[in-house]
Amino acid sequence: MDDDQASKRRFPMARAAGRPFDPAPELLRRAAEDPVSRVKLWDGGTPWLITRYEDVRTILADPRVSVDATHPGFPHTNAVSKARDTGMKTLMQMDAPEHTVQRRLLTPEFTVRKMAALRPRIQRIVDDLLDGMLDGPKPVDLVAAFALPVPSLVICELLGVPYTDRGFFQEVARTLVMDEPDPERALAASEELNAYLEELVLRKNAEPAEDLLSTLAIEQFRTGAMSPREIATLGQLLLVAGHDTTAGMIALGTAALLANPDQLDLVRDGDPARAAGAVEELLRYLSITHTEARRVAREDLEIGGRLIRAGEGIIAAKNTANRDPAAFPDPDTVDVRREARHHVAFGHGRHLCLGAPLARVELQVVYGTLFRRIPTLKAATPWEELPFDENAVFYTVRELPVTW
Repeated sequence: MDDDQASKRRFPMARAAGRPFDPAPELLRRAAEDPVSRVKLWDGGTPWLITRYEDVRTILADPRVSVDATHPGFPHTNAVSKARDTGMKTLMQMDAPEHTVQRRLLTPEFTVRKMAALRPRIQRIVDDLLDGMLDGPKPVDLVAAFALPVPSLVICELLGVPYTDRGFFQEVARTLVMDEPDPERALAASEELNAYLEELVLRKNAEPAEDLLSTLAIEQFRTGAMSPREIATLGQLLLVAGHDTTAGMIALGTAALLANPDQLDLVRDGDPARAAGAVEELLRYLSITHTEARRVAREDLEIGGRLIRAGEGIIAAKNTANRDPAAFPDPDTVDVRREARHHVAFGHGRHLCLGAPLARVELQVVYGTLFRRIPTLKAATPWEELPFDENAVFYTVRELPVTW
């Protein structure tokens, strides 16, 4: 096999220059021509890559596949991913019945109704940040001034984490989601954040407030059901995932709308229904989970006409599933009027993203407010100069200079 052929087998795969919002060309080729095929990882592993919508949904809902990252066949995308996922067991690495117990514990805190009740507070956060932007100098980096603070403030209030400590946990989060070559640094950052949250849980137990960590301290720690460290580990997942993914979607979704002015015109009036539709379409179109949904087969199973043996790794590509023309006509076109809620950007099955209701409300408020408040918003840097980030778990734009 020559170098070019070998590079096409390596996962993750590189996106095309000048096409920052599209999946890697090789991923799209696989989806069209070879939808269930092998790829090669950094450590020599050769998991199965599943690329089509129906097959991805089937795999994600199949009880015969596992999310256990300690399994020898689990497809880690690099050394940091392996250290992170095997060193700290969270909901994302749990199978039933352990997963069921912890999921049931948190589900009441993230219901659609509860998240909808947060909308007025999220609206105030968004408006306050936009007031600050409008009063400040131009151009401004939308990531630093808006995309990152919005979900950080929301998740801090929800969990009961002091926002004044945001610099610390944002830096830890960056270390954990970046595909860097130093596993020890990632593990040390994770341990530092766990120790911080463990101490915070103990403080909440002594002086509880109206927040999730206080609730867990009272209902789980005091009853002996969970230790402070177990609550801290759960809190780390919620804190990191609760702000980093949404920040990425705010930034990348804004960039995509600015690059598609006809679609931006449809969103600009702030109509709530149109904003909600834009959220679902942008989630589908962008699918920011760069390293995709990874699993390992617990039993032999067949998918797309291919036999996957017990112990073999599986990568379910939500990116190409959301661009499958069988599920989404004209999938490479962003259309905020499309009915796209059946996308798999949040996953599918029992590991459907717990925070999806919160992310949806945050994004609806953001897209429904940003362009209404700043109707002349535009990019201040040529698209080809923007730093799109492929070297991370979540694909986004690291900086987005804007003006108006």
